[in-house]
This record gives sequence, C-alpha cells and structure tokens, in this order.
Amino acid sequence: MPHWHTSTLPVLVALAGLVATALLTAGLIRVLFPLLRRYALARPNARSSHTIPTPQGGGIAVVATTLLVAAGAATWVGIAPWPHEQLLVVVASTAMLAVVGLIDDIRPIPPGPRLLLQAVAVAAVTATLPGPVDLLPAIPDPIERTALGLGLLWFVNLVNFMDGIDWMTVATVVPITGGLLVLAQLGALPPPGGVVALALLGATLGFAPFNKPVARLFLGDVGSLPIGLLIGWLLITLAARGHVAAALLLPLYYVTDATLTLLRRLAHGERVWEAHKTHFYQRAVTRGMSVRQVIGRVFATNTALVVAAVITVLADQTAVSLAATLAGAAAVTALLVDLAGSLRAATPSRPPC
Repeated sequence: MPHWHTSTLPVLVALAGLVATALLTAGLIRVLFPLLRRYALARPNARSSHTIPTPQGGGIAVVATTLLVAAGAATWVGIAPWPHEQLLVVVASTAMLAVVGLIDDIRPIPPGPRLLLQAVAVAAVTATLPGPVDLLPAIPDPIERTALGLGLLWFVNLVNFMDGIDWMTVATVVPITGGLLVLAQLGALPPPGGVVALALLGATLGFAPFNKPVARLFLGDVGSLPIGLLIGWLLITLAARGHVAAALLLPLYYVTDATLTLLRRLAHGERVWEAHKTHFYQRAVTRGMSVRQVIGRVFATNTALVVAAVITVLADQTAVSLAATLAGAAAVTALLVDLAGSLRAATPSRPPC
C-alpha cells in the first residue's frame, strides 16, 4: 500500500480525484432522482425561495460520495501519523448527521430532538480532536473543547440556514474546500484533511449542475448538516495547527450573514428555529436582485477570502495575518452593504404627502 510521506498530493492525482468524484456524484444523483421526486419533494410555502415543487435530498449523493472517496483515498495513501480513531469518528458523525437530515427532509423532526442529535455528533468530533487544541493556551482543554463544540454546533446549523437559494451552498463550499485543498498542499492541513477537502469539492461540483438557477434539485438537510460538520472540523484542524486567521477568513461571509440574521431575529422576538427569508442574500433577491447576481457577488467575495487566507499561511506573520483579516472583514462588509443597498434601491419610495 502506498504511504504518504508528505502533506502534498500530486496535481494530476488531485485533478483526477476531482473529476472522478464529480462524475460519481452526478451519476448517483441521476440514479436517485426518481426516488427523490417521489419521496422528498419540497413544496413551495410562504418562506420558500422557489415557486414550483422541487425534489430535495441531493445531499445524499454529495455526502455518500465524499465519505466514500475520502475514506478510500485516505486508506490508499495511508493516514499516519494522523490518529485513525479521529478520522473514523468524523466519518461516523458525518454519516449520523446525514441520516438525521434525511429523516428531517422526509418527515420533520421537532427542534429539540434534532438539536440534541446534532450535539451528539458534534461532541464526538470535538472530544476526539488529537492532543490539546491550544487555540487559547490559558484556557483548560475541557473548557476549550466545549467552546469549540458549541461553535461547531452553530456552524453546522448556519450552513443549513444559509442554503436558501439556488447555488448558494455551491458558491461557498467550492471556494472554501478549494482553499482548504490549497492550504493542505502548503502543509497547513494534515493529509487526511486535504483528502476530505478534495472529496467534498469534487462532490459539490458534481451536484452543482442540478442546483443551478432554476434548480432541479435541492441539497436538503441530508447534505447541509454533514457539510457543515466536515467543513467545521477542517477549520478547527486548520486553526489548531496555528492558522487561526485563515480558519476565520474562509467562512467569514457565511458566519457573518447567518449570525447577524440570527441576532436580528432574536431582537424581533422571532422563532429562530423556523424557516424564514430574511438573510441578506434572500432579502436582496426578494426585493429585485437576481439569484445569479447575488451568487456572483457571494462567490467573488468568498474567492477573495480564500486569497487572503492563503496569504496569511504563506507569510506566517502576525502583522500580515491582521491586515489580511481586516481586508477580509472589509470585503464581507462591502458585500452586505451591497446586498442591503439593493433592498433600498428596489423598494419603491413613498409618494409625497
């Protein structure tokens, strides 16, 4: 069995892996499509961004292919010195969230039990993180792991919350996983992390043609919840290896939009666990900006965040990391202002009294 002595993956092997994973995902989607249309049809309601019944559950193919390719590739190339147990726990927890999401897509689970099941999966991942995480050395490891667990639980849910219009998840997952793959090539992530990022990138690309506006297929909770867990785990791993700025930059738009929306809804006394259409990007579409215009802006901003994250790793200097983080925050702020500006521009002015 080949053994991976370095943290890099040959470019041709990576490209072949991406193409194979994308094709496998697309093929599995085509096989599943009749079943999804029959058993997992998402019908429009007052909070929907779509207007016709559309199958959901494309995440089955995305997650299944990701786990299959990642586990197979990690076994083929070897995963030493990475702890075998941790990768197994991540795979098992991801599969568990996929099952929870699939059930919820077909027959909604009450918020309490759903959150509890998510917490179990997240706790398993954070409990098996190798060695002391030491993001903040002054904080005892159990407290730090608990805080990371709460953060990861929020991240799992915000990825689900942000999957609200066609291609939104694609426009975020593709840059983030592409960035993580580049960082793995630079040694900022261990080899298994790079393999998982590559597999998820390829699977997302395979799903993308079915979800392009106007979507023929939605990801569903079966996809968004496990994707949130996988990306969150990769970001924690990246931060634990000393690249905190990069880990913060990569998901910065997603985290900012979702968090500000949650705080706004809490301030208005809304039931935050219920579906809604009040994220910045959703409100922009509702008031006149096209889905493709929104997605283009989001993808461009996420790509800029990837560039900033890579710069922090290449430079490995505090001053550069701070400047890149500030630049990333400015890019996200500009995007949110742009989306909010589209609301004002599309809202008819009141006639004079």
